Amino acid sequence: MSPEHNPRHDRDSVARTALGLLDEVGLADLSMRRIAARLDVQPSALYWHFASKQELLAELADRITSSIPGPEADVLTTARGIRDALYAYRDGAELVLSTHALRLGASPAQTALATELGRSGADDVDERAAAILHFVLGHATLVQQRMHADSHGALLDGGRADVTAGLDRVFDLGVTAISRSVRESVTPPRDRA
Repeated sequence: MSPEHNPRHDRDSVARTALGLLDEVGLADLSMRRIAARLDVQPSALYWHFASKQELLAELADRITSSIPGPEADVLTTARGIRDALYAYRDGAELVLSTHALRLGASPAQTALATELGRSGADDVDERAAAILHFVLGHATLVQQRMHADSHGALLDGGRADVTAGLDRVFDLGVTAISRSVRESVTPPRDRA
């Protein structure tokens, strides 16, 4: 066993430490070196638990999205829960979006959406779940970036009081539009007299 392997740390403690650092420094400054320094180990010791930084980020994405509503929630409630889980961490949306783009993370979120869509009677559950998840990730990333820019005075909007005003309604409209098309695609049209 390498002298750099530290039995005080396991996969869970590395991931918890990384999530804490994500909130402190943001995704751009979340490095394996910084995580190792926080754990008081050499960076190479982290590779006992995660084969790569991408694998660690995928684990973080799954942890972030694991706190979504349980079974029996409707599609909109599930989507809102995913969005809120992304907002719970600094750069949470960006982290989950980047790992999902590489097909590495966010499986709890997509699984939850697929479950709710299946209960609604959709035939194309996986594709619809992917469409809603893509919308949620994009929307949450936009909101977090807007809030981050506002916190640094970088928005050129004339100092509006709320840089996210109206975006909850936009979110609901987007998810509902995709969900409605699910219901319409599985509900036979009524005869018109």
